[in-house]
Amino acid sequence: MIQSGIEPGAIEDLLTVGSLELEGRLVLASNASFFGRVTLDGLSMSCIYKPVAGERPLWDFPEGSLAARERAARVVSEAGGWHVVPPTFLRDGRFGPGMVQQWIDVDPDARLVDVVPEPAEPGWVPVLEAEDQRGDPVLLVHADDDRLRDLAMLDVVINNADRKGGHVLPDAAGHVWGCDHGVTFHDESKLRTVLWGWADDPLRDEDVRALRRLKRGLGGALGEELGPLLRRHEVRALRARVDTMLERRTMPSPGRSWHAIPWPAM
Repeated sequence: MIQSGIEPGAIEDLLTVGSLELEGRLVLASNASFFGRVTLDGLSMSCIYKPVAGERPLWDFPEGSLAARERAARVVSEAGGWHVVPPTFLRDGRFGPGMVQQWIDVDPDARLVDVVPEPAEPGWVPVLEAEDQRGDPVLLVHADDDRLRDLAMLDVVINNADRKGGHVLPDAAGHVWGCDHGVTFHDESKLRTVLWGWADDPLRDEDVRALRRLKRGLGGALGEELGPLLRRHEVRALRARVDTMLERRTMPSPGRSWHAIPWPAM
């Protein structure tokens, strides 16, 4: 599922022990984020490097914890069988310890989240009614697409507080990835996403199977792997979210106690 053509084991080696050269900074990112390239044994690949030292302090997340949460999101994505988070690891770089993740080249012609005039076209799910700068009605919409729904499932499980439209990355091979998972795994409900189109819908059979895999894993290898990345109460909250979804068998709906759509949405 990696568009680079490099074997998964080689990707891990590249990202964890390859030579990391930075080529530029992503200036629109809220935390220090660098575009770079990792090279090892004749192989080379583009990547993103986010040093812990460049993380902006947040009032509701422990300082210096965002890189580990990015890694934890990848771990849960793989354990659930969703495979929607690019390979992500922790390592040292020019500015100290941080997160490094494979760069995804986005297909510029793929459109999965958008703001459109009313009404929504067939195949698109409306999420939010709004007005544009001229006062004309518009809709925040996303495609009714199982690839997006896998990503929405992951967001519920990891309690993603910042799923913007720009964090949805369709590649040229047709796979859909998600990025920017630093504000996740909080023990309080903080789900903010543009992917609310399936709110209150019954879970698919594959959703239930994924949750059961996570439940089993959290009692064993998955729980052990998340231990160094998250606080104990955050892992307990993760277990509780999985149990709740298995019990209710429905997608959640936006709550009234927090802003359910991130800003800016795109």
